[in-house]
Amino acid sequence: MHSLEIANKHRQVAPARGTVLLTGATGYIGGRLALRLLGAGHRLRCVVRSARKLESRSWAGDPRVEVVQTDLGDGALLSTAMRGCCAAYYLVHSMQTAGRGYAQQDRRLAESFIRAADQAELPRVIYLGGLGEMGDQLSEHLGSRREVEGVLGSGRTSLTVLRAAMIIGSGSASFEILRYLVERLPVMITPRWVDTEVQPIAVRNVLHNLVACLDVPETAGQIMDIGGPDVQTYRELMQIAAAVMGLRRRWIIPVPVLTPRLSALWIHLVTPVPYRMARPLGEGLRNRVVCRDQRARELMPQRLLSVREAIEAAIGRQACDEVETAWSDAGPLPGDAPWAGGTEFVDTRRTHVEAPPEAVFEAVCRMGGAHGWYGANWLWRLRGMMDRLVGGPGLRRGRRHPQAIGVGDALDFWRVTEIRQPTHLTLHAEMKLPGEATLAFAIEPEGAHASTLVQIARFRPRGLAGLAYWHAVRPLHGLVFRGMLEGIRRAAHRHKPEPHKMGRTGDGDEQ
Repeated sequence: MHSLEIANKHRQVAPARGTVLLTGATGYIGGRLALRLLGAGHRLRCVVRSARKLESRSWAGDPRVEVVQTDLGDGALLSTAMRGCCAAYYLVHSMQTAGRGYAQQDRRLAESFIRAADQAELPRVIYLGGLGEMGDQLSEHLGSRREVEGVLGSGRTSLTVLRAAMIIGSGSASFEILRYLVERLPVMITPRWVDTEVQPIAVRNVLHNLVACLDVPETAGQIMDIGGPDVQTYRELMQIAAAVMGLRRRWIIPVPVLTPRLSALWIHLVTPVPYRMARPLGEGLRNRVVCRDQRARELMPQRLLSVREAIEAAIGRQACDEVETAWSDAGPLPGDAPWAGGTEFVDTRRTHVEAPPEAVFEAVCRMGGAHGWYGANWLWRLRGMMDRLVGGPGLRRGRRHPQAIGVGDALDFWRVTEIRQPTHLTLHAEMKLPGEATLAFAIEPEGAHASTLVQIARFRPRGLAGLAYWHAVRPLHGLVFRGMLEGIRRAAHRHKPEPHKMGRTGDGDEQ
């Protein structure tokens, strides 16, 4: 018996309907879990770094939702937030935000969290961890997940751990890697891990387990593996995905010389997933990830989707623009940065539009992804290619929905940091830059049927490289930004406003 199970085996927790504390509510799993917990009759207390990132969630306005803005390192405030809660979900992972130091950051946050839980006398904690073989050969990614398990299990609070392998769902990082590799590469030179066995699980099945375990006392103090009904190699997964997508069978050639670093660089160039996420995910693929027990199925029965069904559902949701959350949602919003020298360059342009503010705002919100950027799209594509080559996200992240956007959403290599309908939209640049850049749009009404659209590009350079960059690209601004304004103006004339599409949407179906 695992040491964590021994430590927890005598802790009994009764089913409860009450307030649940949720961390990671702005992330891929947490954003979906919140809606399911509300549907199960629970109240939610969401602990987030930025309350603004929840404003566009479909469930954020529910009167049963309370938002606490704090860092998980603030143990005193965290303990106060936990008081009165029947359980807490720990869905925090720093891999995307902390870079190389993510393992140390995750350990520090877990230590702060469990100290706060013990002080608040929280009945139980539920953690979604990583599935993988035991021993000393775990990748850093899976090793970090196990370390967090140990930290969370070291306190007095009862801990439930659900270990999942690859989660198949529209917008998940693991599935996006699989989808883009299969879609873009008819012939693949792969590492040897392509023949490693994995037991994927559909995201809807993961969410069922996370919600159901609250009502099953026997899950308290347990570590349970969760997976779908199929065990496949990554080679087989790629061929199934190709068949579902209507593509020809892929040629997959494994070679022994591809290191985790080279594999991650290749994933970074071909898929939207950045290098700092791709490397730990790629390293984790060398570990066999198959369930060792069936307790989760026995205690929380459900119909498990097969690999083919899960991929079909995920691709179907993507095709219908019904992606409820995406891996890129978890990116940080920029705070106040220590600017070098205080210099700020501003490029302001404006144009008159014979359309009401709602129509102009709707046109502005269509930027990015498959739609493009209204003007000089070849230059945007070139800039995206250059960004990918130096380690940036490029244009491959696209956007979650062709029209609906919310604070925190990714639009290619921009991120939405402010929305005020129908007058303001602000984007923060996440491409590789020697400085910080924002692109803002302000819409000023001129009577009932006309507006002025103001476009403001700001750049705060970092050192001499930043100054050189600004002066190098400034001659292109006339082509790029003037074309963008003109394209938005024409689009606003053609389309009537549809304000009901501006918010994030979600429903009870999954994938």
